[in-house]
Amino acid sequence: MSYDGCMTIDLPAEAEAKLAAEAKRRGVTVDQLIVEYAESLSGGAPSKMPAFVAAGASEGGISHQIDELLADGFGQD
Repeated sequence: MSYDGCMTIDLPAEAEAKLAAEAKRRGVTVDQLIVEYAESLSGGAPSKMPAFVAAGASEGGISHQIDELLADGFGQD
């Protein structure tokens, strides 16, 4: 499969409206906005942190004390 540098995509009206509004807000065309987004994907890493990252970083409970508890011998009989 080859790519000729031209692409047509069908978007739901809501997605198209969101793209148009964001492009207007930034002062660029929708094409430029899509190119910016596509270029941000080329690194392979997601640009948005997954929701589960740092889920255990809460100060509630004892998760923030695990290293201290283990150092004190917690769980060793």
